[in-house]
Amino acid sequence: MPVFNNPRRMPCFGLAPTLEDFEAIAAEALATIPEEFRRHIGNVRIQIDDFPSDEVEKQMELETPFDLLGLYQGVSMMERGAGHVANDIDRIFLYRRPILDYWCESGEDLPHIVRHVLIHEIGHHFGMSDDDMEAIEAKAEEESQRVQPSA
Repeated sequence: MPVFNNPRRMPCFGLAPTLEDFEAIAAEALATIPEEFRRHIGNVRIQIDDFPSDEVEKQMELETPFDLLGLYQGVSMMERGAGHVANDIDRIFLYRRPILDYWCESGEDLPHIVRHVLIHEIGHHFGMSDDDMEAIEAKAEEESQRVQPSA
């Protein structure tokens, strides 16, 4: 993956970030994930596409391809048995156009959004459900608010 070098740690884009820009942002986000998790995702390929495929769109019954920011495809670690033989590469898809759309609507930092989506999909690789991850995120948010002093 390309390296995203930005001394200010905040990307500035005159044009929409390209697929290559997203690869670099995702690589940087992946590098921030704790090693104990990162070592278990070494065989997972991160792929950046503009949109989900037509097949994924139909399978997930999306109203619009902008409804999906990322996707994990593979066999989660919870589903693997001792004799598991991989038939295909596990993949995490990050969908550039829906992420850009969300970025424009939310005003959040783009690398933060990419990191959030990446971590969410890594959670699926570990066998976590959306509800599991929402509970973890809510707890983390609650704890961070307790730590931050009130203004």
